Amino acid sequence: MPNYRRLFYPGGTYFFTINLADRSSDLLVGYIDDLRASWKAVETRYPFETIAVVILPEHIHTIWTLPPDDQDFARRISMLKAGFTRRLPEPLKSTGRKGERGIWQPRYWEHLIRDEKDFEAHVNYIHHNPVKHGHAAHPDDWPHSTWHRFKRDYDQEWKPVDLDKTGEP
Repeated sequence: MPNYRRLFYPGGTYFFTINLADRSSDLLVGYIDDLRASWKAVETRYPFETIAVVILPEHIHTIWTLPPDDQDFARRISMLKAGFTRRLPEPLKSTGRKGERGIWQPRYWEHLIRDEKDFEAHVNYIHHNPVKHGHAAHPDDWPHSTWHRFKRDYDQEWKPVDLDKTGEP
């Protein structure tokens, strides 16, 4: 197995992308209450702050800040995936590795947020994602996002995000 290099920084703020194995699936929004319950269980056992998140039918983008003395985001992601999978009805589960049971891609994308500009670009990317993927005409129209909290708390108006040709911030 390859030795993936990850940057572990205690108390770091990270951007993550977590995908289902079947990119045509809608399990994450179809079973949103189960995902929320799993998220809460992980957050209770291993605290972290969810800065921004969008749940799309088959993938999640999120920014988390870990406690100052903690760098173990891998455990949290593993527990989130396994907890959600355990909550699904048995026919939806396939055989797979460990608690993931085959519904998740085995790996995920992680990026340490480096500065305010990087942070802003990733928050914008998260909130624009339902529009990018054609799920909504505007972030206001997508219910599974922290956009609504950001808009309320910061009284922001959404502006088109300056994305490069790959669609990444």
